Amino acid sequence: MTPFTLARPTSLDAARRAFVGDAAFLAGGHTLLPAMKSGLRAVETLVDLSGVPGLDSIKRDDDRLIIGAMARHADVASSPVVAAAIPGLARLAAGIGDPQVRRRGTLGGSLANNDPAADYPAATLALDAVIETSEGSHAADDFFQGMFATALGDGEILTAVQFRVPERFAYHKFRHPASRYALAGVAIARFPEGVRVAVTGVAYSVFRWTEAEAAIAAGAPVPPLAREDLNSDIHASADYRAHLAGVMLTRALREIEA
Repeated sequence: MTPFTLARPTSLDAARRAFVGDAAFLAGGHTLLPAMKSGLRAVETLVDLSGVPGLDSIKRDDDRLIIGAMARHADVASSPVVAAAIPGLARLAAGIGDPQVRRRGTLGGSLANNDPAADYPAATLALDAVIETSEGSHAADDFFQGMFATALGDGEILTAVQFRVPERFAYHKFRHPASRYALAGVAIARFPEGVRVAVTGVAYSVFRWTEAEAAIAAGAPVPPLAREDLNSDIHASADYRAHLAGVMLTRALREIEA
């Protein structure tokens, strides 16, 4: 690991000022720190966000569940506020990684990293969320822009996520037995105007499955997932991931219709 300066700001403004040169924000650190240790990532300044107050709050405001970016997965999983508003989101958080990961990993870190097999991005997209930042906000539909790529600008800090509270929400994934990341994960949220379906783990970034949304709205069978950018690797072929997505959608649909 190359030498770096560690900044521990105690306010959002101080965190923004500390982000100078080749810098990175530290939330849970599950992706960033291993990359630094292995030499895949070098930074001059590491800005630790754990001392910034108010970034780990969880609250409900009318039809929105607002979760701070520094809320740990374990906090989301055990929160009575989350369980009352969107119980499926609490179950999703409880299924991330292992206990050590859940006690350190954060919502904001997961979304800012946008791993193509992560769970939270699918929920964020399906739940029509708004991502709040130090510079403003981003609609979930515009936030995820490719493998490990988001709409966040240089030095922009993700501060909270406003999840729209649905009538019903479910998330099902077929997880890799070692990493527990999704080989295929499907999130579905039902709102008065219809459903939103998001898929993770099968392509280079999370995406809306609009063909499934249209079929469900019409009461028609959902066509097989057909995309040109599905992942194929040593863990699963593109065809198998497409099949798994269909199975996970069936399970999620069964849950929200129960």
